[in-house]
Amino acid sequence: MDKREPTIRSRELGEGMRAAMARARLNGVQTARKLGWSKSKLSRMFLGTRGVTPSDLTAFFEVCEVSGEERDRLQNLCAEMRVPGWFRQQESRLPPRLRRLIDHELHAAAIAEFAPVLIPELLRTDDYARSVLRSSVTVSQDEAEDRLIARHARQQRLKTDETLACTFYLHEFALRLPVGDASVMSDQLHELLRLSVRSNVEIRIVRASRGVHAGAAGAFRMTEFPDFRPVVHLEAEVTGFFLERTDEIEAYRAVLSSLGLIALDAAASRELIADLAIELYANGDSELVGF
Repeated sequence: MDKREPTIRSRELGEGMRAAMARARLNGVQTARKLGWSKSKLSRMFLGTRGVTPSDLTAFFEVCEVSGEERDRLQNLCAEMRVPGWFRQQESRLPPRLRRLIDHELHAAAIAEFAPVLIPELLRTDDYARSVLRSSVTVSQDEAEDRLIARHARQQRLKTDETLACTFYLHEFALRLPVGDASVMSDQLHELLRLSVRSNVEIRIVRASRGVHAGAAGAFRMTEFPDFRPVVHLEAEVTGFFLERTDEIEAYRAVLSSLGLIALDAAASRELIADLAIELYANGDSELVGF
């Protein structure tokens, strides 16, 4: 039995879906059959005890012929349901560019990221993330703590939602750059190994020996959504840029395609990360910079 506690928004969405089904002169059995769902799945959506994905809702709209303002209202409710409580509580304390980035993550179907210098935020341990923030001269201590709390919460979707497909291209330098002390780096390398065996996470390393490559212009992230155009995010010291034009997206797709050709595959990347962890342990310090 599903014991999930329904929220006000999930109840309202369920009631709206039930009303739409009635207007279409369908019952639950007929609607579930047309959608290829079980009757219990549809019932839990109506009760608000089961999450409704954007693709589920789109399919329901087609079967029940929902359009216009009511379609927009139900879509907005669905989007609001996907925003977790921690984000609502903390968003006012986070910079606007970070709020937008987190909103993208919450609604993403796939994320592809290139990191030439530092481990990507979604893959960082708490200690590694804290060490990075300590080195910043533009982030206050209070904001740093808010970011740490938000980053830890953001990572939970990566670890719990297998529908979120993530590919991370890391330059070898990002693995070797000392951040914090040896124990921080050791924990970070082992965290990469743990995450790399998840079914929805692929970590691939670009060897330094490859020399200059298509990603040399710098770090970026491409986020793809079920119902919207992709967005590319570029991070600067005190701002962020979100690119959405078709030509911009295609340019970064080409970069990702090129990185995919030159990067080590997932298995070889794990082997390299493991070798660096062993090297760090053998040295007893954080001297991993040499190639």
